[in-house]
Amino acid sequence: MPGGPPGVIAITQVGDDKTVHTAGVADLATGEAPAMDDYMRVASVAKAFSGATALSLVDDNTMSLDDTIGTRLPTLPAAWADVTLRQLLSHTSGLPDFTEVRAFQEAAFASLETAPPPGMLLSYAYDQPLNFPPGSQYRYSNSDNIAVGLMIEATTGLGYEEALHKQVLDPLGLDSTTLPSGIELPEPALHGYDIDPPNAPTDVSTFMAAGWSWSSGGIVSTPNDLNAFIRGYVGGELFGSETQAEQTELFIPGGESGPPGPGTNSASLSLFRYDTSCGIVYGHTGNIPGYTQFAVASPDGSRSATMSMTLARNEGSLGQDLEVLRALQQAELAAICLILDGA
Repeated sequence: MPGGPPGVIAITQVGDDKTVHTAGVADLATGEAPAMDDYMRVASVAKAFSGATALSLVDDNTMSLDDTIGTRLPTLPAAWADVTLRQLLSHTSGLPDFTEVRAFQEAAFASLETAPPPGMLLSYAYDQPLNFPPGSQYRYSNSDNIAVGLMIEATTGLGYEEALHKQVLDPLGLDSTTLPSGIELPEPALHGYDIDPPNAPTDVSTFMAAGWSWSSGGIVSTPNDLNAFIRGYVGGELFGSETQAEQTELFIPGGESGPPGPGTNSASLSLFRYDTSCGIVYGHTGNIPGYTQFAVASPDGSRSATMSMTLARNEGSLGQDLEVLRALQQAELAAICLILDGA
């Protein structure tokens, strides 16, 4: 469509029956079609990975959902001390979003290809007040999952990437999923683009170092791995039924990640529910320069759908940009209906 992405790939799977759907190209320079083993940036779906790591540690009693920032990360601002892991995972912490602070934005654009150590990311928001008393409201914040990653490190004594591998990537066999710190993106890649007619599309796949978003948005994966992750995450392969029940006990109406998924959205612990005309699925969305991501599964994980678009579009877009987002949401709904209504 006019103003649409150069490429899109979706995977739908019912039981062992997996189908790959593609349109357009993965790389405008080569004309190669998108493929399920192409590398890409998963954007904020990375928050589901950090949530999965934390919840698996809760499940084995290494962490508790009642752990506080003050206990695990005592050097962070005193105003944040009573914020719990549960509130971080549910985006009810009130932590100011470090990515919205001007000092962060200036620092990032001054050093796009080299990010600071993860422990410095939240420092850009240290002098910002809490958005609200912890636990009183929902507000999506990139700071939440940075704090989760730091709590994982402080609790386990491992680097977050090592804990991610041990708790999530290795158990699910996600051999093509990594957490880089720089701008690197292996080939073959699903290249992400910025489109601003009448200018030619600009490849922004390596626009910014992944370390600037770290545990909140830095993961590189493939459509195939993303599909396997969401099936295992939602389907209970990473933690037991008691922890899974805690995760899905309370969904906050209207809670959404960026961009919203189809149907009525609500939020729980690093998980979003999409109540659609064809049924309910759980998952996460994501948005980062060059990419819009969507990954969902049925409550038992046996039916899944992922969709990756090589263009960033979010709520708040105007004109044709918004039309592209609405078309994407219709395609996402079609994928959900296919996996829930299909044989």
